[in-house]
Amino acid sequence: MAVLQIQAAPFFASKNRAFWNLQLAGWGAAFLLRAVSALANQQPLDLLALVLVTTITGFSISLILSVIYRKLIHQQPLVTWGLTAVVLMFGVLLHASLDAWVQGVYYAAARETTFAQRLIGLIPLPLAMLGGWSALYYAINFFLTVEQQADRLERLEAQATAAQLAMLRYQLNPHFLFNTLNSISTLVLLKQTEPANAMLTRLSGFLRHTLIAEPGSQVTLAQEIETLQLYLDIERMRFEERLRTHFEIEDAAKDAQLPAMLLQPLVENAIKYAVSPQEEGAQISLTARVIGERLRLTVEDTGPGADDSPRDPSAPVVPGRPVSTGVGLANIRNRLAQAYGDNHLFETRSEAGGGFTVLIEIPFTRAARAEDRAAPAVAGIGSAAGGGDNIVPLNPPIRTIGTTA
Repeated sequence: MAVLQIQAAPFFASKNRAFWNLQLAGWGAAFLLRAVSALANQQPLDLLALVLVTTITGFSISLILSVIYRKLIHQQPLVTWGLTAVVLMFGVLLHASLDAWVQGVYYAAARETTFAQRLIGLIPLPLAMLGGWSALYYAINFFLTVEQQADRLERLEAQATAAQLAMLRYQLNPHFLFNTLNSISTLVLLKQTEPANAMLTRLSGFLRHTLIAEPGSQVTLAQEIETLQLYLDIERMRFEERLRTHFEIEDAAKDAQLPAMLLQPLVENAIKYAVSPQEEGAQISLTARVIGERLRLTVEDTGPGADDSPRDPSAPVVPGRPVSTGVGLANIRNRLAQAYGDNHLFETRSEAGGGFTVLIEIPFTRAARAEDRAAPAVAGIGSAAGGGDNIVPLNPPIRTIGTTA
């Protein structure tokens, strides 16, 4: 059985229709209230005609007031309220005058009252009716104006956030791209076309993944690891056995959503400051676990470690210790702040004996099932038999670069 998707439509989505609905409902309620009061006081039925004429008069005058108020509402406050008071008094006098004339015709033989007496006696009722109507008109329109300004501000903030996220996404260090192109150039010069073509294919696949991802978009952890695997395949062709990886991913964590390209800068930092400066290379470990309603991600390396505190430019460089600009970590901090506000954790630790760890905790949000079916399968994830933690080896056969056949 098909399920109809019912979407709530705002009452003031069409201001013109909302105005007429309120007009008819308000003046209809006023007529009904006065009619019930007349009948309850055992007044003759023909008095309802007088009540109907009075209600139609108020309805018509309110339409004229709405046209005038529509012009006054955009003026300066002093002009708006001053002219509104003048126009309202004219409207009340007109309403009371018409009522006095109608009542003079209706009670011609029964009551001996002058037009002025009837006018003075009838002023309070139209004053209350038209005064209340005017107050509601301005209140509703000011509310709609404030709501429109709030919506506009929200859209501007969303655009600013998207622009900042785009800037942060495009800040990702392209250093690996230059190194990869240099490696491909070296392979071409050495006429090693097969590894050069393999590296170029992996580079194009990685760039395709990174370019199609919208700034600020959310992907599953499985998709993020697939993109990360493409990146690591490229770097392994450069560093060979010096780059070792160890991934430990919980089954429940694979469906978690996170900002696109969140892990790649962390792994890139680990390669740059742990694998590259050491002759023996280093191991990079990625752990993902679901703890309660939180997703915990840990990226560790066995490099010499790094100081996350700001470095004094005049301080001497310690031999053998990598010097970090901190751009990559600052990028991740800013992206997490944009995506989650204060509802996230970002910590870095560097041990004295070596090793650097980045810990991230974000709210756990499971991807929708439709997205799960559309998401490409990630090789090596979820294939291990047994319990919750899977060891995911991402170490394909190593191709040697720079050797002639």
